[in-house]
Amino acid sequence: MNITGSGVVAMRKQLLARIHSRKACIAVIGLGYVGLPLALGFAAKGFKTFGIDTNPERVRHLLDGTSFITDVSDAAVAGPVRKGLFVPTLDASLIRGCQVVIICVPTPIKRRYTPDISFMLSAVRAVTKNLARGTLVVLESTTYPGTTEELILPELEKSGLKAGKDFFLAFSPERIDPGNASHTVTRIPKVIGGLTPACNELTAALYGSIIKQVHLVSSPRAAEMAKLLENTFRLINIGWVNEAAMMCKAFNIDIWEAIDAASTKPFGFMPFYPGLGVGGHCIPEDPIYLYWKAKQHGYASRFIKLSADINASMPGYAAERIGAILKGRGKTLAGARVLVLGVTYKKDVKDLRKSPSIKLIESLRRHGAEVVFYDPLVAYLSIDGLKLDGIALTPKAVAVQDCVAVAVDHSGVDYSMVLKQAKAVFDIRNVYRGKASPKITKL
Repeated sequence: MNITGSGVVAMRKQLLARIHSRKACIAVIGLGYVGLPLALGFAAKGFKTFGIDTNPERVRHLLDGTSFITDVSDAAVAGPVRKGLFVPTLDASLIRGCQVVIICVPTPIKRRYTPDISFMLSAVRAVTKNLARGTLVVLESTTYPGTTEELILPELEKSGLKAGKDFFLAFSPERIDPGNASHTVTRIPKVIGGLTPACNELTAALYGSIIKQVHLVSSPRAAEMAKLLENTFRLINIGWVNEAAMMCKAFNIDIWEAIDAASTKPFGFMPFYPGLGVGGHCIPEDPIYLYWKAKQHGYASRFIKLSADINASMPGYAAERIGAILKGRGKTLAGARVLVLGVTYKKDVKDLRKSPSIKLIESLRRHGAEVVFYDPLVAYLSIDGLKLDGIALTPKAVAVQDCVAVAVDHSGVDYSMVLKQAKAVFDIRNVYRGKASPKITKL
């Protein structure tokens, strides 16, 4: 799309000036793991930023200066709120007074291989209802290639305004890595795909005000594909190394030793590590958007489906391995006491979304095991009917277990005490690297 005209040029220059002078008002829709750090990043640079969410409790906590995200401190919230630079709100009509709107809402999976774009559509419709001429709209929510142009653009144009002529539109995928202090939102290069060159220029100026490096691509769909390439790459490689771990068990080979050896090659190899599968929002779900879109074009991605299936099978495989460990000690899984160490989806991150540790607990319980858990970040579980209180990790509590499964390698856990007191340990995350003990069985 290539729209020119003195009106568009003037509108672009005016918004560009507002961005450079930090006088552009920004609305961030969705205050989760993506939207909150982004909104605070803009507020920290002096932009008046409205954080719009549909969750009253979340908004109330933020107004009180309380963060609900591990990577964001209370002080990081309280300061901008107190200065009036960050305004958490339920009121979507405030979009009307903003020059920039960024959509950061969830894009989950509705069924096994079907995207759920209802949250995104709801957010876009709120924007359409309040869209003003000259506004820059950016979608950050991960989605299938073509979404911005095929779905978002027509929806926004129901306002009577035309993209590229009356407002600007771009896709710039989120790249948040929870728990990674080295790669925060302002340190990760930003990919930008605008609908027109002016859209690219404005979006680059916007993100360039808080992020060190931006990378422009030719279209929104190129940016959408780039994001899915990133996460599908991880899904497939994690699926492969999990399959390799199961092979190594059959071959009586230590998969961790093999990975360490392969990692000495200075080119052509990148280490991935086995575990219970994948969790969080991105890796389990984002590649399915690509799989679904490819099927609409008559192409079934066997790599994506196979990798997703392998990763989904890992909690069940781990339960079988625990059953084999117990059998070797004259016990059955039914009635056995099993302690699961770690229930979050990722090391040192307080996030239970799609955690494969939860699936392991459910599988063990289906086999009749008496399961307890310990996680330094989670006191209790109440997810999809599973209700379980965490235990204190004491020598006595460990000693009474028939098996301890190290599901997440959290820092700050006394693994030496666990090994000393445990009857048997199933080390899924290689926390006992280099240790030799008849008690330890590795994945």
